[in-house]
Amino acid sequence: MIFYKTTFSIILFWFISCAPPKVLLDNPGIPTLKKEINTLIVDSDLDINMSLKMTSLTSGKTLYAFNSHKKLMPASNNKLYTSAAALVYLGTDYTFETSIYQNEKNIYLVGGGDPDFSLDKLDSLAEIVSSSIPSIDTLFVDESIMDTIHYGKGWMWDEGPWWYAAPVSALSLNDNCVNFYVQTGKIGEPVNIQTHPSTNYIQIDNQSMTVNDTVDYQKFKIDRDWAGRTNRFTITGEKLVTVSVDTLIRNIHHPPLFSGIVFKEMLGKYGTKVKKVSIGKNPKSSKIMTTHISDSLYHSTKNLMNESDNLTAELFVKAMGISEQFPGNWEDGIYVIKSILADSAKIDTSDIRIADGSGVSRYNLTSADHFIKLLTYMYHSSFRKQFIEFLIGGDTKNSTLKNRLESTGSRIRAKTGHLSGVSCLSGYAFSPHYGPVAFSMLMNGYIGSSREYRQLQDQILGLLIHD
Repeated sequence: MIFYKTTFSIILFWFISCAPPKVLLDNPGIPTLKKEINTLIVDSDLDINMSLKMTSLTSGKTLYAFNSHKKLMPASNNKLYTSAAALVYLGTDYTFETSIYQNEKNIYLVGGGDPDFSLDKLDSLAEIVSSSIPSIDTLFVDESIMDTIHYGKGWMWDEGPWWYAAPVSALSLNDNCVNFYVQTGKIGEPVNIQTHPSTNYIQIDNQSMTVNDTVDYQKFKIDRDWAGRTNRFTITGEKLVTVSVDTLIRNIHHPPLFSGIVFKEMLGKYGTKVKKVSIGKNPKSSKIMTTHISDSLYHSTKNLMNESDNLTAELFVKAMGISEQFPGNWEDGIYVIKSILADSAKIDTSDIRIADGSGVSRYNLTSADHFIKLLTYMYHSSFRKQFIEFLIGGDTKNSTLKNRLESTGSRIRAKTGHLSGVSCLSGYAFSPHYGPVAFSMLMNGYIGSSREYRQLQDQILGLLIHD
């Protein structure tokens, strides 16, 4: 590490000097700012791959760059590509439809790719259907507007039951997750568990225990048998009797069937009996009963960026891939994204790799140069206002920038990106000295916590936004 730091310091010294040796590093920029940022990098003593760039949106001049052409994994910074393309291709007023059709004694629940379809909205459809149908032979669930591949290319097989790794379907309900409400019971007895929705679609094996001390304390866990592709949840570990109610969220297997079973249970609550639930395509002879129209894409995109919602990003990609010939799919949706990046932002898309919309895939590769081109195009386009609103700032509550850059207020609007060994931050800085600036900082290749790398990113931005 000492050798690395000394060598890197010598290289940076050459670049700060009047005649830097171009073969060593790509490090252009304004001398004063370059010296300050390079000093931060050297002093951080972080041995990682970096691709950094900052560009004035007024003059187009590069304020700072460090290996900005280097392609790295962007993690959730990939959502910048997805949201920009959706804004351009689908438009802010685009909506998703979830419909109910009837064909004789059968009904069809037809998904339209709504990323925000909630339990309350499904319940409203159940109430409408039950008002006119006392019994149903088969409730068919139709996700055919999009393909049936529920997991993206390059997603890790062992992502497990977490919210961020929920499967993707044209009929997605409650983020394809179940909420577990956890409350301690009596000492020596299992922890009390309630779920939302309360459904027979899942099975729970509660092996937990309520305790009154931390001697030999076992960590509390809720895990799904994701390897076996089942919806059996095993609850283990301990909870102190003094802790308050907690909510844990876990994903489910097979979203359309989940939606169908929950819909059947809701219909039963209103008095309509359903004999069977199955997957099937709605025939042309069916008659429409009712439709739920989602909030606009503008609303969904704000949620996507604020919460870094992977499911929403992937449904945007598949929505862009829908055609008369084929259902929405990743390949066609990504083709649309890359076409927009090439035609509008003038990005050489042969030089990047986009495997999904959210950045969960480790197949994604891009550089700070590429993101700067996108950010510059969006800033000077008719979509500037909406795109900046989609990004989050240090003053955005309950966002991925929570507890970061709070003192910057709205002077930073950005998107975070994190995977194991990956920390990225790209967006806009509104600098009192340099004016509006597009920036991108991609960092890959570390082990352990991302804290030090996030701190370095924040320190670099601090040089831009403070007088």
